[in-house]
Amino acid sequence: MKRTQPRETEANLSIEEYGAKTAEKEECEELLLTEYATLLGFYLTSAAVLTGIAVEQNRLPRKFGLLDLALLGIATHKLSRIVAKDRITGILRAPFVSYIRSAGAGEVEEEPRGRGFQRGIGHLISCPYCMAPWCATGLGFGLLFAPRVTRFFAGLLVSVAASDFLHRAYARMKED
Repeated sequence: MKRTQPRETEANLSIEEYGAKTAEKEECEELLLTEYATLLGFYLTSAAVLTGIAVEQNRLPRKFGLLDLALLGIATHKLSRIVAKDRITGILRAPFVSYIRSAGAGEVEEEPRGRGFQRGIGHLISCPYCMAPWCATGLGFGLLFAPRVTRFFAGLLVSVAASDFLHRAYARMKED
């Protein structure tokens, strides 16, 4: 005797059903799938066009060296934090976010505001994790098209990141 399993209903891929099963209704209500899709489309289109240009000009490296990867990784970390959290760059984020409070060490805590693209961009530029792929892509293409300039500015960002860690270590040592 063969037992049959009940058939699962076919997957519903509609945007309206995306958050239907979550208990986090308030967060789900603010998901901006159309806006995110547009931002992602812009990112992918830009990356594809720049990759095409790099291929056409034979600029793509066969591999990345470890020093370039370390430089890009640390510079991406610092640049994404500067864009998303630095008090001074708040002027760039102001049209898209609302200030909440200081987060210490020259950083601020903000939240996205508005609706539609304003809010979608606010989500993107107030989150260092969200900004990191955009920053890494910009730095990566910078290495392809303007390597000397990019290495110079990436080196500055790495120096600032190292300085940040040294400031924190110094402050901790003073506490003890």
